Amino acid sequence: MILILVGDNVNTNDYIVQVQDVYYRYDKENVLENINLSIHRGSFLAIVGPNGSGKSTLLKLILGLIKPQTGTIRLFGQDINKFREQHKIGFVSQKANSFNTGFPATVFEVVASGLTKKLGLFHILKKTDHVKIKQAIESVGMGNFLDRNIGELSGGQQQRVFIARALVSEPELLILDEPTVGVDVQNVNSFYEMLETLNKKQGITLLMVTHDIGTISEKVTNVACLNKNMYFHGSADEFEQLKLNDVSEIYGHDVQVLTHDHHEGGHHHD
Repeated sequence: MILILVGDNVNTNDYIVQVQDVYYRYDKENVLENINLSIHRGSFLAIVGPNGSGKSTLLKLILGLIKPQTGTIRLFGQDINKFREQHKIGFVSQKANSFNTGFPATVFEVVASGLTKKLGLFHILKKTDHVKIKQAIESVGMGNFLDRNIGELSGGQQQRVFIARALVSEPELLILDEPTVGVDVQNVNSFYEMLETLNKKQGITLLMVTHDIGTISEKVTNVACLNKNMYFHGSADEFEQLKLNDVSEIYGHDVQVLTHDHHEGGHHHD
C-alpha cells in the first residue's frame, strides 16, 4: 500500500477545512479511519476513491450532518461544533438534478430559492438580489435560460442551475458530490471548465467528490485518494505522477485512467 501525505507550510488560518485524526463508525464497523485532510483557501480539491470508500460520509462530516466518534473538524479556523456561519458553505448533492419534468419552477426561481438560507424564507427580493441571481446564473453559463422551466433542461444544465443556486448566497466554499452524474459525456469537459473558472476567476474554494479520475487532474489543484483510509493527499501534479498500479491498489482493482482532451480526443495514460 502507498501512503503519501503532503503538507505545505501554510498558516493554519488559510485553511478553510481541517480534518484531524477522524474516525467514523457505523454499526460498529469503521467507515473512515484516521482521516487527516486540510483544504487551503482558494484550492480546488477532488476526492476520489471506489464505491463504498467513505467519500460521501466524509462530506457529511464536513457539512456537520453527522459527527465523528474520534477526531476534530475545523471550518474557517473554528471547531465545527461552534461553527455558526453555514452561509459560507454551499452544497450541491448528487441528487440535485433528479427533478421531474413537470416541476413548476423557472431557472430564476430555483436559483432565487438559494437566498432563503441567508435572508430568510419570506424575504422579498430587492433589486440587488435580482442582480445577484442573474450573476450566479451567468457564472454557470445559463444566462439564456432565466425563464426556462427547470424540468425542461438536460441533466447537465440542471446541475449548473443547482450550482448557481448554491453560489447565489456567495459562499466561500462550494462542496459538490459527484457533480457530473447525469451530465452527457461530451459535456463533461465544459462542465469542469466552468468549475475551474469559478475557482480561478471568482476565487471560490471547491471540494468535489468524483469518479472521473482522468479529467480531474487537469482541472483541480489538489487530489485526495480515499478508501476508508487516506492513501494520498497532495497536488494534482503529484497525483499525475502516481503509477497506475498504485492507484489500482487503492481501488482494489485495475483502473483505466481516461483523459478528455480537446485536440486529440480521449487518450489513455500509460
